[in-house]
Amino acid sequence: MAASRLPPGTLTLKQFLRRQQVLLLYRRILQAFQQVPNVSDRYLKNWAREEFKRNKSATEEDTIRMMITQGNIQLKELEKTLALAKS
Repeated sequence: MAASRLPPGTLTLKQFLRRQQVLLLYRRILQAFQQVPNVSDRYLKNWAREEFKRNKSATEEDTIRMMITQGNIQLKELEKTLALAKS
């Protein structure tokens, strides 16, 4: 295999795409938290930030994919709950 011309620490395409998925999930979670009534917005944002920071060092592809899937499932449940609360 030929040596890469990319500098050390550069993300592969797969890593870059996973990173984009994680960032999108994070933004969607923060947007959903803005719709939660009567709860400290700062508390929820800090909780989400700490959860993402805690898992920042994960490098195993399957683990990252599982965490993204689990996060999307939990986000969908939160969005459903918020929709029911509004109606």
